[in-house]
Amino acid sequence: MGIEIERKFLVVGDEWKQQGVATYLRQGYISAEPGRIVRVRIDGDAAMLTIKGLSTGIACGEWEYAISLADAQALLDQVCQQPLIEKNRYRIPAGDLVWEVDEFFGDNASLVVAEVELQSEDQVFERPAWLGEEVSHDRRYANANLLKHPYCSWAK
Repeated sequence: MGIEIERKFLVVGDEWKQQGVATYLRQGYISAEPGRIVRVRIDGDAAMLTIKGLSTGIACGEWEYAISLADAQALLDQVCQQPLIEKNRYRIPAGDLVWEVDEFFGDNASLVVAEVELQSEDQVFERPAWLGEEVSHDRRYANANLLKHPYCSWAK
């Protein structure tokens, strides 16, 4: 079992866009229940099936498996809850870390968040200038939640 330790932040401005290249992602959920999230994602030419367990703070169990693009497409179209989550992802290196900045579309348009995976919950890192408020503990920003409660329904 892998453990994912991740911190999530809102993004301010658009300075970050010049620091990475966008990849279009489509992802859907077979299960979006806390503690038993099952996600299918197509990321460029790669497809993954991911299972996530219960979160404890900013850590959760995570199992991830490569699957064929054809299987992923069939699962997204025929099995996953609709609508799908669609976004551009920018991977931005910063020191020893890589920030993943997600720019959402559809009912989640205008939402931009940055995530970073850490080795430990107390790992110190330098914050890029474009990071805003931390939302790691705010479940509204979890992709599985955005499926059921899109950003347009609750954003200020």
